[in-house]
Amino acid sequence: MNDFLEIVKYTLPSLIVFITAYLIIRGFLDNETNKQRAEINLGNQRLLTPIRLQAYERLILFMERSAPEALIMRVQLQGMNAKQLKQSMIDAVRKEFEHNMSQQIYISPKAWEAVRNAKENLIKLINVAGGKIPPNANALNLGQHILEIYMAVDQPPLVSAMSLLKEEFYESFIDG
Repeated sequence: MNDFLEIVKYTLPSLIVFITAYLIIRGFLDNETNKQRAEINLGNQRLLTPIRLQAYERLILFMERSAPEALIMRVQLQGMNAKQLKQSMIDAVRKEFEHNMSQQIYISPKAWEAVRNAKENLIKLINVAGGKIPPNANALNLGQHILEIYMAVDQPPLVSAMSLLKEEFYESFIDG
């Protein structure tokens, strides 16, 4: 029994010192790991923030350029008929959208879905208006009809998408 007490007398303090040292070292290493993760995250934020800002800017610009009044003024040429204007408008919207597709990485899926829906609804509006005007009619007639339909909608998808993008931008960069 004496031998057992001697062993315990030397082992127990050693065990307590070992456990204490282990917990202190583990805490230190966890703290260092967390610091390194925080530094990496901060570095990533410094790199991504300008890119994300640019994504919001580019998508807002896409929405502004796709607004029917801006689109008609930009693509309509002298002597165009309704069919040519319709096709030019659709091509311009698709090309601009394809140019900005990579921006979806930097915004929320909800905002990207709104942008995509706005584009699809705009193309649908152009097709509907184009279907109600004879193909050989003057392009001005088609442009006027598109604007009338667009203005009749309470909350056009382009406006909704821009509002969502702006709201998300302010939450991410201004308020948050």
